[in-house]
Order: sequence, then structure tokens, then C-alpha cells
Amino acid sequence: MWKKPLMQPVALTPHAHTRARAVHRVDARMHRDPDGTLALTFGLTGPLSALRIPPTGEPRRGHELWRHTCFEAFVARDGTTAYHELNLAPSRQWAVYAFRAYRRGEPLDDDTLVSRITVRREADRLELDALVPLDRLSPQHCHEPLRVALSAVVEERDGTLSYWALRHPPGSPDFHHPDGFALRLERADVAC
Repeated sequence: MWKKPLMQPVALTPHAHTRARAVHRVDARMHRDPDGTLALTFGLTGPLSALRIPPTGEPRRGHELWRHTCFEAFVARDGTTAYHELNLAPSRQWAVYAFRAYRRGEPLDDDTLVSRITVRREADRLELDALVPLDRLSPQHCHEPLRVALSAVVEERDGTLSYWALRHPPGSPDFHHPDGFALRLERADVAC
């Protein structure tokens, strides 16, 4: 388990049971800012013309973003089974879910959960940055040690999906699995 902020990108790997023909690399960076904000950057490298990437629009909440190209972060306090799922799409749509335990949860209805989401595109590179105020997820998230899972779903032009994660559990792709929470953000002295 990593225990330092990820200022340098870490590579996500494709799940063994999915094919990623057009994607060369998916990577991510994250850190907890001094104000208690979780800063995330996801990158996707490959010929973007071979992928289904929605056009960028105004930031807003969306639904079922994981059915198409989207980046995901899962955040849990150390020692708990409760966690939050963040879905961040290149369209700038986003969704946040709260889970009491493994896959037992619901969407959160709060427009302030993602304070900023930006997208940059080049011919062979897509980057998405998001800022998430941790105290909006839970007041304890600002100061307590956190476990984090990073993942992505990438859709190719023909509809084929590939599943990328820092760590995959055995079996089918499952980003919610506790084994995927491979990163750790240590306790922080932040002003939330």
C-alpha cells in the first residue's frame, strides 16, 4: 500500500479479462491539499479517435457514468467498511455515491461535492482534473487516514469496454472490492 501523496503518476493496469486495443496507458495522481481538498488527475494515452469520449460540456451531476468512458476514485476512512465512490467523466459530468458497506449505498444529492472538473485533450492524450472537498463527503475525511482505490472504464468506438485499476481483485472486474483500496493518505493537519 502506498502511503505518500501521488504527485507522480501511477499506472493503472487493464483487467486480464478485458481487451484494451486502443489504449496505451491510463495513469492517475492524487493528493490532499492543505485546505482538505482531494486533488485528482487522471490521464489516458492512445488514439482518442478510436475511443468513445463524450464532448466536454458544463460540469453537472450525471447518472450511470461508469457505463462509458469515466474515471473513478473510491475513498474510505481507515478501519471502516463505509466508502464513497466518485465518477468523473470527460463530459465533465460527475456522480458521487455513499456506501455503508460493500456495494450497499446510494447516490448523494449535493451539487457541491465536486468543486471543479477540467478536461484537456490532445490527439493522443486526455487528462481530467477534479477537486473534491473531503469535508463534503464526511467531516472525518479531512483529518483521518484514508484508503483510496483509483480506476477507469474506457469505451472504444465499437462499444468494447476495458477496465483499469491500480489493483484488481481475483475474478471479474470489481472496483468496489476492498483489495482495490491500494493507496493510503495519512492523517493530515488541514483546515477544513
